Amino acid sequence: MADWKEGVRRVLYPAYEARMLRKLDASKLPKHVGVMLDGNRRWAKEVGQSTAHGHRAGAANIEPLLTWCDEIGIEVVTLWLLSTDNLNRPADELAPLLEIIADAVDSLADVRRWRLHPVGALDLLPDWLSQRLKAAEEATRDVDGMLVNVAVGYGGRREIADAVRALLNEHATRGTSLEELAQIIDVEHIADHLYTKGQPDPDLVIRTSGEQRLGGFLLWQSAKSEFYFCEAYWPDFRRTDFLRALRAYAQRERRLGR
Repeated sequence: MADWKEGVRRVLYPAYEARMLRKLDASKLPKHVGVMLDGNRRWAKEVGQSTAHGHRAGAANIEPLLTWCDEIGIEVVTLWLLSTDNLNRPADELAPLLEIIADAVDSLADVRRWRLHPVGALDLLPDWLSQRLKAAEEATRDVDGMLVNVAVGYGGRREIADAVRALLNEHATRGTSLEELAQIIDVEHIADHLYTKGQPDPDLVIRTSGEQRLGGFLLWQSAKSEFYFCEAYWPDFRRTDFLRALRAYAQRERRLGR
């Protein structure tokens, strides 16, 4: 029965996707999409496989997602691969997960289709991992393609704290007093010190696995974002699901506080 259903999907879904793509208004598509790649462990449990197998399956779905984003002209994608909270997982799960993430980022760099930019508290990561993330960024620095933020060791509260710390250090170097800084500081000062400084804020944030919460993802940047929650676990997230997210986004009236 499962094979029969899969055969039907292979026949019908391409036509369905093509129809959805034709109906999308290019003027109403997001420029920056954030994706919370959630559900690898639950997917692995459902298929009777190890947690590491679930993470590998999730990693294998990253390049297809970026290809779909490229197809419609998205300029920036932010992928949340590992949170600061995830660093507290048991060592027997965390060690292979870090290796899987490093291999996935290396593979994306080898494609040389996208510019990679690690975002997160890299100082919390093992040195070997932070060095590989930085090497991937350097290897793709001259690539003329979509910007891909790779969020590893990322937490929204930590990012804001790091931004404020960087701002304070910068003004201390200039000799600005705390009283003077308090008089001039505004939201742009903090935004200029975020991991994503200089980038547009995400228009659309997608979370897979049916969970409907931010969990600390892009807390500052997503103040005016649209959110789309998908029931599929990340390894099962298909192009059809992606196009449905874009369709839902395009159908919304974005008032942006006005």
